Amino acid sequence: MNLLKYQIFVRVVELGSLTKAGEMLHLTQSAISHALSGLEQELGVTLLTRSRAGIRLTDNGERLLPHFKEIVKLNEKLYQEVAFINGLEIGKVRIGTFSSVSIHWLPSILKEYRDQFPLIETKLLDGNYREIENWIVTGEVDFGFVNLPTQEPLEVIPLKKDRMLCILAANHDLRTQSSIRLEQIKDLPFIMPAAGCDTDVRRIFTQRKLSPNIQYELEDDHAIMSMVQNGLGISILPETILLQSHYDLCLRPLHEEHFRSIGIAAVSFKNVSPAAKKFIDFITDCFRKL
Repeated sequence: MNLLKYQIFVRVVELGSLTKAGEMLHLTQSAISHALSGLEQELGVTLLTRSRAGIRLTDNGERLLPHFKEIVKLNEKLYQEVAFINGLEIGKVRIGTFSSVSIHWLPSILKEYRDQFPLIETKLLDGNYREIENWIVTGEVDFGFVNLPTQEPLEVIPLKKDRMLCILAANHDLRTQSSIRLEQIKDLPFIMPAAGCDTDVRRIFTQRKLSPNIQYELEDDHAIMSMVQNGLGISILPETILLQSHYDLCLRPLHEEHFRSIGIAAVSFKNVSPAAKKFIDFITDCFRKL
């Protein structure tokens, strides 16, 4: 069996299109289709079903996909190891990240990293806390930024603590207070970050054995801030997100301070590729300087 066929199969599944996979791999759609058919014939199983609606993995395809991904990943790691032995720093790094990291920290880190290591390609996948952990476990990414503690049994490196603040409309009755007690807001209309992003906020209320009066659940931080600004409720968000916002809000610390802890995680830092290891070391060094 040909390794290229594995690479083609993985790319087709990731991109959901034979045409897009062909463009990425610089192959014609005919060549992509021929490779997939050849792979299925060699294995004696059908991996994909194709229709006007697109492609879909069969049950057998779902079962074998993780093994194909692992083979492709190991092959990439092999070539990176050889390149590093020969003094070249090349490769591809896939990183899971969430919006506040992508907006506030990653741009400057990526710029400096690309200046130093121009031959290492980086790919970012943006998601919520839960999605990123799943991507790490399934090998979709080499490592990812996570909210600590993780739900999955991953190796982690803590990076930064981020204070959680209560956000109110600028004219809210509680604006005159220097800090906010949870007991004061538990019955007020509350805008909760959506599932996958709500870990820190729910933990704060759970620790006090309180239940917020949830009116809305939204994943986008800016949508939450906009709704708070317009008097539709109050919320609690990380300070990093709020300090650079342009919304007309009143920001107040909670009476008992709470933090979210940001880190990076991998299944095993020892077994990541050389390019990923280089990036992990670079990120941890950058956060030490923050």
